[in-house]
Amino acid sequence: MSDELREMTVADITPEVVFAAMPSQLDPVKARGVNATVQFELSGDQGGTWWVRIADGQAESGQGKVESPNLVMMADARDYVKIAIGELNGVTAFMTGKLRVRGDLTLAMKMQTIFKIPKR
Repeated sequence: MSDELREMTVADITPEVVFAAMPSQLDPVKARGVNATVQFELSGDQGGTWWVRIADGQAESGQGKVESPNLVMMADARDYVKIAIGELNGVTAFMTGKLRVRGDLTLAMKMQTIFKIPKR
């Protein structure tokens, strides 16, 4: 899936594409010891609710709400796509209010290292 992301234009990459690709982008070595569920609440055009579950060096993702996530990340859908593909730094997005988090802040920081950002 990362090859597909590299070949797409930024305008064509939707949250659905990002979340479908996330499991294949997990770095199992960096994810060692992480056992968590992250809820994503994206607003605006192409917004919606997705989740990613990380356990045993693997990840799965889906659309919809989950019970008791360890972390909730909230952003505009286009801003989150930019974060996911490396066009917007996650820390910068957080510091400027484009990315809001609720829950495990340590996990929020790990998210940008345990998932590989496809080279564009």
